[in-house]
Amino acid sequence: MRWVRSAAVVAVVLLGAAACSAGGPAGTSGSEPALLPTAPAVPAGAVRPTASQALDRLVAAPLDLDDAAVEEVGRSGDARLAWLLVDLLRFQLDFESDPPLLDGLDRLTGYRAPTDPSTVAWVAYADALLRWDTPAPPGYLDWKRQIYLAVEPAWEPFFDDDASTLDWRHVMWGGVARDAIAALVDPTTLAANDGSWLPDEDVVFGVVVDGQARAYPRRIMEVHELANDTLGGRRIGIPYCTLCGTAVGYYLDRQPAGVGTLELRTSGLLQRSNKLMYDARTESLLDQFSGQALTGPLAEKSIELERFSVVTTTWAEWRHAHPETTILAADPGTGRDYEADPLGGRDDNGPIFPIGQRDDRLPVQEPVVGVVTPTGVAVAFAVAEAKAELAAGQPVTLAGVEVRLDAGGLIAVLASGPELPTSQSFWFAWSQFHPGTLLWRAP
Repeated sequence: MRWVRSAAVVAVVLLGAAACSAGGPAGTSGSEPALLPTAPAVPAGAVRPTASQALDRLVAAPLDLDDAAVEEVGRSGDARLAWLLVDLLRFQLDFESDPPLLDGLDRLTGYRAPTDPSTVAWVAYADALLRWDTPAPPGYLDWKRQIYLAVEPAWEPFFDDDASTLDWRHVMWGGVARDAIAALVDPTTLAANDGSWLPDEDVVFGVVVDGQARAYPRRIMEVHELANDTLGGRRIGIPYCTLCGTAVGYYLDRQPAGVGTLELRTSGLLQRSNKLMYDARTESLLDQFSGQALTGPLAEKSIELERFSVVTTTWAEWRHAHPETTILAADPGTGRDYEADPLGGRDDNGPIFPIGQRDDRLPVQEPVVGVVTPTGVAVAFAVAEAKAELAAGQPVTLAGVEVRLDAGGLIAVLASGPELPTSQSFWFAWSQFHPGTLLWRAP
């Protein structure tokens, strides 16, 4: 066996020594996916007893791996078990070079991850498994639960839901512990005239609730990723997934009987490079992109949060369109400063976490605004092209949805008039959550 990592070392990793959703790069899955061999054959039925016993030994001590057990799993030839070796590899301090795990993954998949400096092995293998859609083995959640809870016991409520329909293959560690990224709660705000602390060209996420406008500066949201606030007499949540470029507006109040008002927090977990948040009261996981409850009491009640539009624009343009707006204060109550680029260009070279299959109609990080119509049709519009067409006086419409300029950003409305909840995101995020989405491009 290898040396045992101390609790102090594990704590350092959980707080961000490894790449995370709030820190430096973990490597990248890249904007150009690696060429893969043919998907490995997958057996049916139960895992072989010898491999199952080896996995039991591994998940019982995931930070002190038994190399003989890793070798036994690799010898099994069961490609489904590659998911568990990836889960184990994710939590190794030296996750770029772990020969026994890499050899085991190579034997199970027939694929060797690239060794160039821009590639992280666990990301490459997870991305390959996602693109192949390799199934998980029977009992996967039980094994995965043991791995994750050995590292962060506070994740137990999230994994303690065998009835959840969540695809656990897609759940990955985001690099931080639960609540390590502190959500904003009732942040301090200022009138627009007092918002000169923010440069005019800085990006803000603008919202209007019952006639009241507010701007959430991206530089603050990149640090906190969540704001729980009150605006227009409603309790609202603004989660911002830095990895998928998406700020979404949700109403947290007026839930079904017995649910109560939600308060959103950061779980430290991801679903295919998308933030998984949770409700502090029920400890239920929710998907940041859709607002759907995935585990816990809220999932049992099939809760899906009601959305409202978030406009991505600049402070100058938002203030000009909404002179009565408020804006978060330079110190929103946290006692800290916020630099212009707190992520330091972390995502400049493409997604840093696995995303799986790509839709090649647009580059993976091309900004789009997307909506779902009342009849369930997903429609996306390429932001730069739409703005250029609108600036030229040309209409931008598709499938009965029209996009309009709003305070320098974009909103979508139905041809019949009502506004649709609109948000901006990277193309990879929109297309993976809405496969087959319609896509508007400039003629």
